[in-house]
Amino acid sequence: MNSPSKELKLSDWFSPSQSMNLTTTNWSAPVVWHGTFNEEVLEQYYAKHKITVGLTVFAVGRYIDHYLRKFILSADMFFMVVHKVIIYVLIDDFSRMPWIQLSPLRTIKVFEIKREKRWQDVSMMRMKTISEHVVDHIQREVDFLFCMDVDQVFVRKYGVETLGESVAQLHAYWYKADLIKVPYERSELSEAYIPTGMGDFYYHAAVFGGTPTQVLNIARECLKGIMNDKKNSIEAVWHDESHLNKYFFLHKPAKLLSPEYCWDFTRTDIINIHNIKLSWAKKDYKHLRVKL
Repeated sequence: MNSPSKELKLSDWFSPSQSMNLTTTNWSAPVVWHGTFNEEVLEQYYAKHKITVGLTVFAVGRYIDHYLRKFILSADMFFMVVHKVIIYVLIDDFSRMPWIQLSPLRTIKVFEIKREKRWQDVSMMRMKTISEHVVDHIQREVDFLFCMDVDQVFVRKYGVETLGESVAQLHAYWYKADLIKVPYERSELSEAYIPTGMGDFYYHAAVFGGTPTQVLNIARECLKGIMNDKKNSIEAVWHDESHLNKYFFLHKPAKLLSPEYCWDFTRTDIINIHNIKLSWAKKDYKHLRVKL
């Protein structure tokens, strides 16, 4: 029997589950599924360290009224329960920020940002905004940081098992697909280019995170690729998501989240999807996305 005084590593608290297809990558990063971690031990570890977790969310144009309140209320209920959380709302119209009474240990900080003309630019320029605010504010206030899209809703506890130095989200549509079929950027002219047959997984830009230092690195490198493409009149097929996939291809994430952590309920292939934490809200791009 182990001595109670034995110093455990976080890696000791994740164990493979027979019901899952993949729980560890070939570079030894854990893939987090329900049942692959000891929640009690993790909670004790992070409670002892008194962590603060940041959560950035962008809300622009019609997305403010359509999604923001639901996202914040669900985060208040399910995101990092019992831990200190700061929600950073990056919004292009401060007057439309809803007033929301949060639970204890939760704080909202609101920053007004420039509104872009096209939704594609909104998507890509968030990397610039994230990097600026991490430098100016966030890195001194939190131990870990998640960046998420606003058109999502937390539906179950989203806990400390997700924390890591750098965290990537497996895309619900592509996590079982052949790498030849996933929608990486295939133009050699783009900074986001990944050659056919190469790559590890297809990651969803709706969720990524890590320590503030790592999130800053992610945002800066993605922004560099986006701006170089713009100089050459190139736009990657999936915008910032293409550049995020290139970043994680070159710099392997320390932890991967299974599709249970960001799932589309309209999908019917739910084998091995047992405990959904965050779900896609209903998309209405025709009316919500800004057009020229």
